[in-house]
Amino acid sequence: QVRVVESGGGLVQPGGSHGLSCAVSGIDFRVLLMRWYRESPGKQREFVAVVTSDGITDYSNSVKGRFTISRDNAKNSVFLQMSSLKAEDTAVYRCNARRPEYGEEFWGQGTQVTVSQ
Repeated sequence: QVRVVESGGGLVQPGGSHGLSCAVSGIDFRVLLMRWYRESPGKQREFVAVVTSDGITDYSNSVKGRFTISRDNAKNSVFLQMSSLKAEDTAVYRCNARRPEYGEEFWGQGTQVTVSQ
C-alpha cells in the first residue's frame, strides 16, 4: 500500500521561513516525480513545485525565488523550504507522487500552513 504523508505545517509570521516534509512508503521512491500543490478556500488547486527523479526542479511563478523543493531518496522524502512567506501563501499544502511509467498518482492528506501575524 502506497502512503504519502505530509508534515511540518503551522503558523508562520509574514516574511518568515518554514519547511514542509513529505514521506512516501510502499513504492520505489527513486522513480517518482514529486510535486507540491496547495489548496485554499475559494481557489483552485495550485501547482507549487516539482522535482523529477533526476533532481530537476521547477516552480510556479508565484513562489519562484522564495520556495525550494528538494528530495532525499535515502529517506524516501521530498521537502519544501519556504521563505519570505506572504499571507497569500496560506493554504493546505499537499504532496503528489507520480509514477510516470504506469501513470499512477498518489496524494497525501495535506498540511496546513497559515501565514499571519
